[in-house]
Amino acid sequence: MHHSKRQLLLAIPATLLGASGLVRAHGDEDHPKKAGPVKKEQKDWGIAGDAKSAKRSIEVGMADNMRFTPDKIAVRQGETVKFVARNTGKVMHEFVIGTKAENGKHAEMMVKFPTMEHDEPYMAHVPPGKTGEIVWTFNRAGEFEFACLIAGHYQAGMVGSITVAAAGKA
Repeated sequence: MHHSKRQLLLAIPATLLGASGLVRAHGDEDHPKKAGPVKKEQKDWGIAGDAKSAKRSIEVGMADNMRFTPDKIAVRQGETVKFVARNTGKVMHEFVIGTKAENGKHAEMMVKFPTMEHDEPYMAHVPPGKTGEIVWTFNRAGEFEFACLIAGHYQAGMVGSITVAAAGKA
């Protein structure tokens, strides 16, 4: 009971901010790039990379049929990749790298709070007809995913997989 009261108390200010218009919606607006250095925080799926270290660029298409092309990507542990996410649709899409659990949890939160705004180095918000870029270093082996976490998109199957082969393995 105490836990649900805390959640309710945390949800009320977010709801009031959203209703007042102080929080921008996760809609079709442009998300300007923030000035300054990229926040480098180790995540289970890696860490923000430096563009000059990227030896490979992978273009990923995003469409209004709620699919990515390609939907499966293989990289090597230690590899830094530049992802170019191209939105060929008519609505805003995202390219978010994470674990299945983390993306699923975030997608649920986006349904409850669709006006939530965030700017992390593993996320690209891409307006229709535009591209977004992420440079990411995969310093941990494993199975990860990329997804669009805009409310309803993840639930409609807008997700792909990233397999990171352990160093020294093909």
